[in-house]
Amino acid sequence: MSDPDDQQARQLHRQRVLKGATILNGVSQSEISCTIRNMHEHGAELRVSPEALVPTSFLLYVPVDGIAYQSELRWRTGNRAGVRFTGTAPKPHWHYG
Repeated sequence: MSDPDDQQARQLHRQRVLKGATILNGVSQSEISCTIRNMHEHGAELRVSPEALVPTSFLLYVPVDGIAYQSELRWRTGNRAGVRFTGTAPKPHWHYG
């Protein structure tokens, strides 16, 4: 179990947001719509359809920010997923948005 002080420090660094985003998988050029619920400089918590197959690494495109984050899936529970950002990239030319 985690130390309560670690959990509190972790929560203080997260910014609650409500941003639309798209999980982009370049291998199959597939797209999964999602919502960012909280975000910090190293990652985010996403809400996705429970049926969605989220790849282990992907681009997370956030249109309102105009940024595509290179992301790694860290955990998944139901319709919630935690991702870690490993960098940024230009939006793929094949993405419509």
